[in-house]
Order: sequence, then C-alpha cells, then structure tokens
Amino acid sequence: MLLNSSHLSGIWEVKCMQLSPLVSDSLIRRKNLVSQWGNRCPCPASINASVKATSLEGAVEEIKLPKGDMWSVHKFGGTCVGSPDLIKSVAEIVANDNAERKLVVVSAMSKVTDMMYDLINRAQSRDDSFLTALDAVLEKHSLAAKEILEGDGLLSFLSRLHDDINNLKAMLRAIYIAGHATESFTDFVVGHGELWSAHLLSLVIKQKGFDCTWMDAREVLVVNPTSSNQVDPDYVESERRLDKWFSYNPSSIIIATGFIASTPQNIPTTLKRDGSDFSAAIMGALLRARQVTIWTDVDGVYSADPRKVSEAVILHTLSYQEAWEMSYFGANVLHPRTIIPVMHYAIPIVIRNVFNLAAPGTKICRPSAEENGEYLQSPVKGFATIDNLALVNVEGTGMAGVPGTASAIFGAVKDVGANVIMISQASSEHSVCFAVPEKEVNSVADALRSRFSQALEAGRLSQVAVIRNCSILAAVGQKMASTPGVSATLFNALAKANINIRAIAQGCSEYNITVVVKRDDCIKALRAVHSRFYLSRTTLAMGIIGPGLIGATLLDQLRDQAAELKEKFNIDLRVLGITSSKNMLLSDSGVDLSNWRELRSEQGQVGDLQKFVQHVHGNHFIPNTVLVDCTADSYIASHYYEWLRKGIHIITPNKKANSGPLDQYLKLRSLQRQSYTHYFYEATVGAGLPIISTLRGLLETGDRILSIEGIFSGTLSYIFNKFKGGIKFSEVVTEAKQAGYTEPDPRDDLSGTDVARKVIILARECGLKLELSDIPPESLVPEPLRVIASADEFMQQLPQFDDDWAKKLKAAEDAGEVLRYVGVVDVKNKTGLVKLKSYKKDHPFAQLSGSDNIISFTTERYKVQPLIVRGPGAGAEVTAGGVFSDILRLASYLGAPS
Repeated sequence: MLLNSSHLSGIWEVKCMQLSPLVSDSLIRRKNLVSQWGNRCPCPASINASVKATSLEGAVEEIKLPKGDMWSVHKFGGTCVGSPDLIKSVAEIVANDNAERKLVVVSAMSKVTDMMYDLINRAQSRDDSFLTALDAVLEKHSLAAKEILEGDGLLSFLSRLHDDINNLKAMLRAIYIAGHATESFTDFVVGHGELWSAHLLSLVIKQKGFDCTWMDAREVLVVNPTSSNQVDPDYVESERRLDKWFSYNPSSIIIATGFIASTPQNIPTTLKRDGSDFSAAIMGALLRARQVTIWTDVDGVYSADPRKVSEAVILHTLSYQEAWEMSYFGANVLHPRTIIPVMHYAIPIVIRNVFNLAAPGTKICRPSAEENGEYLQSPVKGFATIDNLALVNVEGTGMAGVPGTASAIFGAVKDVGANVIMISQASSEHSVCFAVPEKEVNSVADALRSRFSQALEAGRLSQVAVIRNCSILAAVGQKMASTPGVSATLFNALAKANINIRAIAQGCSEYNITVVVKRDDCIKALRAVHSRFYLSRTTLAMGIIGPGLIGATLLDQLRDQAAELKEKFNIDLRVLGITSSKNMLLSDSGVDLSNWRELRSEQGQVGDLQKFVQHVHGNHFIPNTVLVDCTADSYIASHYYEWLRKGIHIITPNKKANSGPLDQYLKLRSLQRQSYTHYFYEATVGAGLPIISTLRGLLETGDRILSIEGIFSGTLSYIFNKFKGGIKFSEVVTEAKQAGYTEPDPRDDLSGTDVARKVIILARECGLKLELSDIPPESLVPEPLRVIASADEFMQQLPQFDDDWAKKLKAAEDAGEVLRYVGVVDVKNKTGLVKLKSYKKDHPFAQLSGSDNIISFTTERYKVQPLIVRGPGAGAEVTAGGVFSDILRLASYLGAPS
C-alpha cells in the first residue's frame, strides 16, 4: 500500500515512543523534531511542568550565560574532521586556544552529508540498497570512534550511534514505502552527520581532561524559512534558548552542531548553503565573542582564484564589505549572509588553514588605521569571477521615459524564478541589459517575449537579445571609491590584453567594478587585471621563432636575466615555444632555458608554424602573448598582420615586413595603431642602438626631420674602417668573414640591400611613401662576380678586383678623405640613396672604429649640429640585446613597473 506524509508522521511518533518517556513526549508535542540522544534536556520550549519543578530550577536562576570577549568561536568544516587523525588535530587546536571559554561549531565528517542525502534518494526511489548504504555510515563512524575513543566514552558513543542507526532505518523504511520524503524529514535525516561529529569531538576533548559538552543546535537556533535556499535567524528567540540551554549545560568548551536548526514550530531544518559557517557567525553574535575563526583547507582568502592565477596572494585583511562583494561574485571566501551576524557587533572573522597552523590567515573586520595603510598599496583588494552566464538585452526606443518598464522586465524574470546576477542600463533608457545563469536564459527570454509581445509587434521594443557564453569579472576594493583612475586602469589592462567588454556595472559605493566578457576570455582577463594592479608578476607568453645566432643569443640572455627580472621588476617571461623551419619545442608552463638546446634535440617535434602559434597564444592562463621573430624570412613576416589581429604582440629584428611592399606595410601599421597590440622593431635598423625610438621621439615632440644620414651596416663599417693603405680589399673582406661579421655569403652585405632596407624603414617612419625599388643601392660586388653561385668561389675571385679598390682608396686619401658606405634619407626631397661616399677625416663618420654604426639626424632643432647616435651596430649580442630591450618595453606597457 502507498503511504502519505500523515502515515509517515504517525510512524515517526511510534518510533519516538520507543525512546525515554521524557524525550518521546517532547518529540510528539513538537511534532517533528526528533532527538535520540538519551536523556539530554530537550529545548526549553518542550520542557514539561514536572521537569521545571525540579531542583534544576535553582540552577537555571543561578547559572547565567556570560557573554563578551571571554568567548572564542571556532568552526571546522567536514574536511577538517574528515578522519580520526584530523579530529584529534582539531581537539588539539581547541585545547591550545587560550580563550577563557570556547564554542566550536562542526560539520559532518567529510562525505557524510552526501551519504545521508544518498540514503534519502535511495529510499525515495524504493532502492533496497539504502540499507547497505546505511551500514556504510555506521561503519565509518564506528571505526573513527574506536580509533580515538576508549572506555566509557567509546561505549557511550557507540550505544547512541546504534540507537540512531536503528531509528534511521525505521524512518528510511517508511520513506521507502511512501516513495517520497518531505523537506523536514530530509533535513532531520541529513542532520545526523553533525550530531555524530559534535558528540565525537566533545568526547575526544573531554578525554583530554577538559570541561566539555556538546550541543544539538536545533535546541537553540531558531530560523524562519524565507525560500528554498534562505532562512532568517530569529536572534531574540535563539538568544533566549541559548541562555536557557547554558543554564542546564554550563561548560567552558561547547561543541555545537553546524548546519542544522529548528523553525519556530520546532520542526528540524537546515541553514542551507554554507550553513556551518552561518551557524558559527550566529553563535558568535549571540555570545558577543571576541573572534570567529573559520578553519578550512586553504591559507586564507586569495586575491584571485589560485587555480586560475598561480601568482594570487593571500590577503592579510579584508573589510566586511570587501568580503561580502568577493563572496557574491564567486570567490571562495564566505557566503555573504555569514558576515551579517558578526558585522553588527564588529566581531572579526579569521579564515585559517587547519593543515598549516603557521599561516596567519585572512582577517575580515572593520578596517583600522593600520589596515588603511595596507589599502593604500592597492585600491583593488581582489578579483572574482562567475562563469556560465548569459546576457539578456531588452532594447527599444519605446522604453525611454516610460515608467514601470524596468519593473515589468524584472517582474517577468522573477515569475520564472531566475536569478539576476548583474544589471546595466544606459542613461538614455534605450536598453536594459542583465546577466542570468545560462541554464535559465531560455525561460527568461521566452517570458520577456511573451510579456512584451505587443510592444515588439508595434516596434516600441526592437528586440530581446541573448548573448551566451559569458563570464563576469569583478574587481573589489573598499578604497576604490576614493582612488581616481581605478576604472581606467582596469579597462586599460583589459584592452592591452585584447579583451572586449560586453557590459559594465558599478555602484555608487564603488566597492566593486563588474564587467562581462566572453567566457573563453575570462581567465585571460583575470590574469591581465591581476597583474596590472601589482598583485602578481607581469607575465608574457613568448614564442621564439628562429633559434639561429640572434635567437640563440636572446634565449641565453633571457636565461641569465630571468631570476632578476622576477625579483626586481616583477616580470615573468615564459618561453612557451621555440621553433625553426624544421624543428619546434613546445611547453605548457615554460621551457627550461638552462638546457633549451638539449630539450630541442630530445623533445623537439616537426616544425609547424600554425600549430606553434596556436600553442603559444592558446594558453588562457597568460593574458599577453608575444612572438619574437629572429629570422630574416619574408614568409614569417607575411604573418604579422594576421597575428596582430589575433591580439599577439610582435617583436623582431626582421626587416622584411617594414621594407616590403608599401601597401602591406601601411596596412600593418594602420592595424597596429588602431589596436592595443604592440609591434616593436627597434633592432631592424640599429641592432641595439636606439635609432627608431630616437626618431619617434623627435617626431612626436613636434620636430621636423630634414635628413637622416648614417653608416647602417656594422659589417661594412668594419670593412671600411680596416681598409687602409697597404691592405687589400679582399683581405679585409676575408678577415671580416672569419670574424663572423659577414653573412655566410659576403655578397649579401656587399650588395647594399640590407642598408637599403634600413633606409626604407627610416624613410617610412618619416612619412615617405617609398618602395624598396625607389632606392637602388650601389653594389660593392663586382659585376662579373654577382652571378657566381658559390660564396667560396666568390671569395676566390674577389682578389682580381683589388686593384680597382686600391684606386678608389688612393683617390679618397689624396683628397684627405675616407671611404664610407652610407644610407641617406632626404626627407625634404622625398628621396633616399645608398652608396659609397668619401668624408673628410674630421667628419664624425670618419671617426668610427670596429663595427660601429653612426646615424646623424638633421632636423629643425638640430640643424646647425646634427643629433648623433653612435655605437656597435653588428653582432648577435647587441642585436639580441636590442630585441630584449623591446621585450622589456612591452612588459612596461602592459603594466610592469618602469
């Protein structure tokens, strides 16, 4: 036969009659609240007249509950009491607290609450295995008790545990027959986990010689259910019951059950989500305790989710409002309602790690003067995110100035039971945008289209649009309101990480700034803003293309400087990949640069440029990606535009992109100027010399460039510095080749094409629209040798032309001049040239030595005496150093301290 809830209630009362007369009588009169814990005093509301007349009445009058700073409240979650060893550790923590009085709130042992809910579900489903599952619950607690208790304490606990299990077995059998369980039945069954853990811990502490008792919080805490997920504590009634309870159970250490409570009608209920934390906060308020300590398995509250931001830091203090905001937006802090009871009495909450007692944890309190000093370091205390959201946008001209529109919108949302996470509305009232959980967005959209069907048909509303796959990112800090520029810094950090913002919300209190971004961008956005506010390192995901002479030198420089950059400048440069045309090495966390050559040989795979870029840029845990092209390959350069569009920064000494076809160059620079993606190429002209940055500085400050003239080739500078009387030209070229100054084929240097490319780059920086073909360089390669296939054969035949070079040298020396190979940008006449020229021996160009470069800027400001930039212009070390400088400049632009 099928039983209904009235049958269940009757079965429940019969079970109660099997207990002691006092308990069963009070349980029946309280209808639903069952207590199987022997002859402990039930709550005051159910004490009968005969009991009140006993000698205990005098004790009630004499023993009053003291309140104030002598009380310290602790709360231990299920993880903290998950095993016998952990229960003993908790007992030790409680014993070592030097407070005069202590109240400890405990959750059920780890996994037990889930096991209890599973019992209900199996019984409701008429699954006989609920009996086996109940035996597992019995065994878990029996084994724990036998390991940490002894003597009378163990016998007492096991006796009551078996009584409870027998009663639960009868109740679950009734639920099995009825096929369903009411909410109060469920709450009653599930609450046993807390009863057992509280009793067990109290016996362990008592066994250590301390005055300790335990409390069934259902006898004290009274709450009024407001919805399926919320309850409101009745503080007046709870305080009255606590006073009464203490008069019967005076003790210096009280172990109380978390999570469970009673309604005003004495029906068992729970405090819902994070109920044990809430229990501790309520108890702290009722006792006016000096502090509430929430023990968990983390060292405190982090500035961001450490699973998403590995550099997240522990926050030493938070204000109540900051903790509230971070909790609301998904941070693993406390449920917002947990903070309400203690705020009223300014009772601090401390979050500590039960597994790391050395960690001081995070203190949540009213900020003191000292803590205000900490706030000054960063107006943003932390960041939190909520995923799996959707935006709903209700838009139309008919909304403007119409009273009640917003009410109608959110009334429709309320009717479908959806939770609105965030609201954003334009001041024009043209649209209202709000975020809801993605699983609820379809019902919300349908309800709105139904509610506003007439307005949509008439055109007063243009659309009810849904944007899926969204996440919320919230920046929280009490000092944001009084610190100018916080919003600008936040949005700037997101823009530089190439993150698009879908919606924005900010209250006038400015405790938080909330933005909505694409879900795929959430982690990247979180890391970008976290880095920008100096809570972590500025981290760059780097891909090195071309580990040749320059690329390899750069990798070695990065290796040597990595530790200092992290420690002194808060910059973390992570090379996630190294690739050549044939071989590539990939890493998810960063290549170990101490042995990157060996790793390429051992772990390298076939080179694939598309896969390489996808790997480096696809790492969502690092917000900023930079590709460093150390090749001279035009194919690699042809990808710059595509990479910049994807938000990838580019740094390169490769001249091919900026000296290539003019239309492609203009297209590339236009894209770079319109975006927050950076393209740095200082090393394309002067290796490590600041040529490009000097030119830009002149132009940006309003100077007008008249001409630029210089020796741009370190190789040719070396050759002509060495080419003096008595030395043959071919001998100098051979010496330069042997010293590593030339390309494998010296004709690449002697042709002048490299210098022409540098001249084109500078000309275009000055605004001249020149093609490479507009500046034909004077080639130093004798015409008969230009078609020879082999570099070796070229070197063998070059001496045949030494006499021609000797004549040129003699002519220059007879005129008191020296030979120099130069490039010239004539801005005034919009031309350029690359040729061999002679200069007087007192000219700056004649004063060079070695492979130095020299560039002369003649401008309106520097017309009489040109601005000179001089220094080494060739060699892997200086070129790689120029690239490295651009990398650090990028890090500075992205938020690193400058």
